[in-house]
Amino acid sequence: MKAMILAAGRGERMRPLTDSCPKPLLDVGGTPLIGWHLRRLAAAGVTEVVINHAWLGAMIENALGDGSAYGVRIAYSPETVALETAGGIAQALPLLGDAPFLLLSGDIYTGYPLQRLVSTAMQLPPARLAHLVMVDNPPYHPDGDFGLVDGLIAPDGAPKLCYGNLAVIRPALLAGIVAGDVARLGPILVREARAGRVGGEHFDGAWFNVGTPADLQDVRQAAQPA
Repeated sequence: MKAMILAAGRGERMRPLTDSCPKPLLDVGGTPLIGWHLRRLAAAGVTEVVINHAWLGAMIENALGDGSAYGVRIAYSPETVALETAGGIAQALPLLGDAPFLLLSGDIYTGYPLQRLVSTAMQLPPARLAHLVMVDNPPYHPDGDFGLVDGLIAPDGAPKLCYGNLAVIRPALLAGIVAGDVARLGPILVREARAGRVGGEHFDGAWFNVGTPADLQDVRQAAQPA
């Protein structure tokens, strides 16, 4: 089982902190934000991790190294220009292999039990291209993203929940994207969900999207040992 952590974003709303430090390396309780993912992946038995990066990417590689300090092995997928979510995943596919993998955004903090996502990946039906973890709509995104009906993502369903930037992805989801293309994941998920190929679940535990300095302070107060 492998995992990919998306870490290529510029973090505009976090400026000026991110002018000199990539957002995934911002300190949370003495650990880089992305380090919490790495620790929890290792605890769930996922030790092969791919990280993409663009903005200040060399700092990410220097800080995390080969991943051994966190109990994982890291392979990096550098991007000269940020390729957006789907483009970044597509470029990293040679490092991820053919099996379903876990996908996490490097700028979230959550208590979601990753072992559950590992189990989901191992049992993902062949026709299912993705499985999304949905969370309650945060104040900055009150309208949500997708409905969730009988374990399937329903783009046109109501009420809507927020995609929590945690997922299982089957590589075939990115089949139409050429490595190096800039592409967003959202429209692909909508298309495949309408065809009944995207599952989901609702998580109502601790979850933070660390987008602003105020969010960072909230996470620092909430952080618990991995």
